[in-house]
Amino acid sequence: MVNMFKKNFDLEETKISIVSDIEVDFLKKFIISKRNEIKDYISNHYSFFNSHKSVYVESNEERDIIKIMAEAGKIANVGPMAAVAGTISQLTIEELIKNGSEFSIVNNGGDISFINKNRKVICGIYSGNSSISAELGFEFKPQKSPIGLATSSGTVGYSFSYGRGDSISVISDKASVADAIATAIANKVVGKTDDEAVENGLNTALEFEEYINGVLIILGESIATFGKLPNLVNLKKEDNLKFEEDTII
Repeated sequence: MVNMFKKNFDLEETKISIVSDIEVDFLKKFIISKRNEIKDYISNHYSFFNSHKSVYVESNEERDIIKIMAEAGKIANVGPMAAVAGTISQLTIEELIKNGSEFSIVNNGGDISFINKNRKVICGIYSGNSSISAELGFEFKPQKSPIGLATSSGTVGYSFSYGRGDSISVISDKASVADAIATAIANKVVGKTDDEAVENGLNTALEFEEYINGVLIILGESIATFGKLPNLVNLKKEDNLKFEEDTII
């Protein structure tokens, strides 16, 4: 059985939980540096912080957090801050992989990036007041490349949304893109009835087909899916985080 390292970093608005097959204490300095890069940029470009539309950023650095956030916002036509949590998760996973990790999960307030080369990962789906909240989970089989899973909501949490969906979960190769697109879809989950609202969200998801692997939209008893989602499994309330064969988060 492989030893696992677990760590929580509570850094102002950034609240990250990490599970990894390598020691993770070094990441605190890395995450703080990424947060400081965002703060420094905002101090001179306030529109980057408050815009609900995409903004242009000049950068030639591939791992520049400002560039990644702006590019995700451009894809989804939302403000770059809509991708901040997912981007930090994505860069943190890249840092873990660079240091030799084959299994790590970074959960940044529900915006998740993970690498699972050698075991399954089951991610629970929390969808507010919906009767199926916390009863379903995505089962991800082992894979060689990192995956991003982001969930947005109009009824849960503090993030702003124009819509009223209980949960809009987006899976993409990049957590930054998943985060931004989840926001874009969530904004469109509106309508006179729950079914109409979910259909509007689904139509929006179709616009991002080339960037995402799949989408799950939940509003009350109304559910819609799009793309190639992993298996959905029933979660038992007594399930706890374990590291024998599966990892449940």
